[in-house]
Amino acid sequence: MRPPFRATASASDPVLLVIAHGSRDPRHAATVHALTGRVRALRPGLRVETAFLDFDTPTVSEVTSSLYRCGVREIVALPLLLTRAFHAKSDIPAVLAEATSRMPDLTVRIADVLGPSPLLVGALERRLAEAGLTPADRATTGVVLASAGSSDPEAIAVIAEIAREWRHTGWCAVRPAFASARLPRTEDAVRALRAEGVRRVAVAPYVIAPGRLPDRIEAGAEAAGADLVAGVLGAAPELARLLLRRYDTAPRGVPLLSAA
Repeated sequence: MRPPFRATASASDPVLLVIAHGSRDPRHAATVHALTGRVRALRPGLRVETAFLDFDTPTVSEVTSSLYRCGVREIVALPLLLTRAFHAKSDIPAVLAEATSRMPDLTVRIADVLGPSPLLVGALERRLAEAGLTPADRATTGVVLASAGSSDPEAIAVIAEIAREWRHTGWCAVRPAFASARLPRTEDAVRALRAEGVRRVAVAPYVIAPGRLPDRIEAGAEAAGADLVAGVLGAAPELARLLLRRYDTAPRGVPLLSAA
């Protein structure tokens, strides 16, 4: 049974540490901070911190050290990732283990990645509506679900399954595409839908924040003549609610990481 949504935090609640990938593009960090700000607004009193794996600061080590010096002894680390691929399986656990190795009595529990979730589909729908689609457009619109891409077969299978399930909600077609690592590219998927006679083609980026790969998605969509390109998921309210859901359902009992 899903735990009830809590509107306020208690003093004993663990700190929520959101770990984003990071990017040289300043829009990335700005978007992540906007999202975590929305999470704080949804649950007043919950301490929410943000760290980055690469390019941006603060680092995971910097944030965990600061929290420890302030007396924090329990953290829920939440990977700001849509699929369970290499960063979730290897990078984040390793970075957390290294960062907390000299912090006795600190417990870190790692929450699940964000996807898949109906809330993410809700955020995709929101961005398509903001780009101009109406409910009446669904039956004549094909959607390209454009993700960053991964070499991890599990992650690719999840994206394909999301596309299959989303197709059943009324769109005339939904096709997955990838900005890196796997094919088809966004432009290939757009052209394939056109060749099948789809009247209108929309591209829905399945990415959280702007950066190099989202720019590649947009460029591919425009090169292939997509009718519209939705915005990234960003600080969508559905995404903020999902972060809190993952926080609330992080594994209890034996911690995944402990420096004790």
